[in-house]
Amino acid sequence: MEKRRSGVTPAGMPVGKAARSDSDREFLSQAGVGELLRGAILKMVEARSDDPIGFLADHFCNLASVTDTGTAGCGDEEPLNSGALSAGAQEQQHLNRALWHLRLAHHSQRSAFSNNVRVAYDLLNLTGPRRSAGGGVRGGLYTQTLQCLCSEGGVPASTSAPLLRRLHCQDHEAVPYDVFRHGVLTCAVFSDYIRQAQRLYAEVCCPDEGPASRALCLAVLGTLKEALETSQGPDAIRYLEASAKISPYKLAQAMAGGQTRGPGGDMDAKEFENAAAELFITRVKVVS
Repeated sequence: MEKRRSGVTPAGMPVGKAARSDSDREFLSQAGVGELLRGAILKMVEARSDDPIGFLADHFCNLASVTDTGTAGCGDEEPLNSGALSAGAQEQQHLNRALWHLRLAHHSQRSAFSNNVRVAYDLLNLTGPRRSAGGGVRGGLYTQTLQCLCSEGGVPASTSAPLLRRLHCQDHEAVPYDVFRHGVLTCAVFSDYIRQAQRLYAEVCCPDEGPASRALCLAVLGTLKEALETSQGPDAIRYLEASAKISPYKLAQAMAGGQTRGPGGDMDAKEFENAAAELFITRVKVVS
């Protein structure tokens, strides 16, 4: 025991191997590998990723793009000029990093999502000149962020366009954090809402028979509208929760009523999706 405490090589261990082990530990400590791995694991736990390997690969790729490596970032093979990044390239890099953080946690994970929105906002706030005394993300960059979120959420551009017009900020405006968070959360919730609307259409549509009956679709949209109108509070999440709580009985009741009355003709999936989107968008609060 006394020999171990004094740093003497344990019996049976070659002197060269012990020195090499100490050297390895020293290297790992100096390189900060422990902190890098700890940070990556904490992020993965926070995000509850279903694909740990893919998540860690994206995480370290994102970290690599932050360093001054002379490359355009993860996945880009063309090297940048040896000088400083151009303003446009730097803005795109910050946008990519911000979007990566925004993808880490679903909006239902309130605390983690809010933390990631804050990180994304601070990243984008580093880009471009300050437009006001208090600073803020440039309006054009804010709008581009929302467009990317809707697109990555699987929302067609034609469906998200009315929402983006409602949330739009002028390019020269400095967007404060509260407005930024409201826009990001609204787009994240909207993506889930549209998927729910698509599932509702699937309930009334028989693929073998073509588009669904217009009367049935209008009956279901009426039930959806009623659910949104009875939701409490201004938060967009409440609209998503209300649409998700349409009971099978209410849906069946609406469909039964639609079969006995209402206009003739059909309604395709796109028309139904746009009508459901309008019900959501008209209730979105405009924050200034």
